[in-house]
Amino acid sequence: MAKILITSGPTRQYLDPVRFLTNASSGQMGAALAQAALASGHAVTIVTGPVHLDYPSAATVVHVVTTQEMLEACYRLFPDCDGLIGAAAPCDYRPTNVAATKIKKTGEPFNLELVETDDVVASMGRIKTPHQWLVGFALETDDARYRALTKLQQKCCELVVLNGPSAIDSKDNAVEVINSQGDVVLSHSGTKLEVAQHIIKLVDAQLILGNQANLLR
Repeated sequence: MAKILITSGPTRQYLDPVRFLTNASSGQMGAALAQAALASGHAVTIVTGPVHLDYPSAATVVHVVTTQEMLEACYRLFPDCDGLIGAAAPCDYRPTNVAATKIKKTGEPFNLELVETDDVVASMGRIKTPHQWLVGFALETDDARYRALTKLQQKCCELVVLNGPSAIDSKDNAVEVINSQGDVVLSHSGTKLEVAQHIIKLVDAQLILGNQANLLR
C-alpha cells in the first residue's frame, strides 16, 4: 500500500470580494484517480479546489481555494506521502492587487496586471526525496508531446499525463502517459474512471512496486 496525494479541481484568484479568475476544471479526473487508487488498496489524500462533486468517502479531503493555499497544503502533506498525482488545474496567474471592495464599472477600459503563481507540482519536485515520485498532468493545445515532456523534465516528474481541452468538465478523457525518456507508455480513452484505472495500474507497476523493491535491497 502506498500513501498517495492527489491534487484536484481548479483554484481561484480573487480580483475583489466577488470576482475571481479560474478555469472550468470539474475535479472529475481527480475523483476518478482517488477511486481507482483506493480500489487498489492505497491510502489517498486529496487537496481540492472548489468543485461541485463528492469525493470518495474513504479519502481524506483537504479543501482550498487559491493556488497558494493548494501549494501550502501540499508542502504540509507531501513529505508524509509516497507520491503525488497532480490532476488539479491551479490558476497560473494572480492579480498584483486585490481590491478590498467591489470594483465599480466606470465606462473606461479596465487594466488588470497579473503575475504567475508558484507551480504546485514543480515545487514538490524540488523537495521530493529519492523514494518519492511525481505524476504530472499536461493539458496542451499545440506541440502537445514536446510541451508535456518539457513539463515532465522541468517539474522533476517520473510520468506526465497528456490530455487536451476536451477533457475539461467532461465525463470522458483521452490520454497519453509519457515517461522521462519521452516514450508513450500508456494510451487510453474512455470514461475518466476507466482512464484513471489504467493510470493507477501503470503507477503501481512502474513507480510503487519499483520503489518498494529498491527499499528492500
